[in-house]
Amino acid sequence: MKVVERIYLRSREERLRILKEAGYNPFYIKADDVYIDLLTDSGTAAMSDSQWAGMIETNQAYAGSRSYDHLKKAVGEIFGFDLFLIAHQGRATENILFSTILKRGDVVPSNTHFDTTRQNIISNGGEPVDLLIEEGYDPTSLHPFKGNMDVGKLVDLIGRLGSQRIPLIMMTITNNAGGGQPVSTENIRKVAVSLRRTIFLSSSMLADSRKTLTS
Repeated sequence: MKVVERIYLRSREERLRILKEAGYNPFYIKADDVYIDLLTDSGTAAMSDSQWAGMIETNQAYAGSRSYDHLKKAVGEIFGFDLFLIAHQGRATENILFSTILKRGDVVPSNTHFDTTRQNIISNGGEPVDLLIEEGYDPTSLHPFKGNMDVGKLVDLIGRLGSQRIPLIMMTITNNAGGGQPVSTENIRKVAVSLRRTIFLSSSMLADSRKTLTS
């Protein structure tokens, strides 16, 4: 790390006073009073020498800069995508996504929606539904993966609403709005398997109903 910032460790009494004055809302705490920032993981750390160098070395061009080529190559190598859209921040990306795939009245299930995700779904006419396991709501629980989605609740939701009203299922990993709790790979697999089974059954039932109507 090539950037150094002076930080201060307040006494316990000072920290309690600061928390109380902020109404226990971390968004109202001054950055100068924060020793370790646990409010977000969205790029609050100092940038590395390679990051600073990349900003200085790139072409300051409206289009076709070297940094874009580097990004395109990295996206292709990691995700295998030929096409991608650059946005300045996650919340803007969410709005672009939901404005293209949501219809009014659609429902979007998740283990727990992050606050900006929830609002972008609502703003685009959808309904966010949290399907966190019960252990995730219990601060005393020692469950190792309290960010998991409740697969049973997901299957029930799809059964009640039908797959036509659910354009996508979201998994936030780690479960940011749920206290940053981890999600197990086993849970992700179970969600995927349940979706394939449920969507297959829904498609089969829809095909059978169409046959019945036409006959």
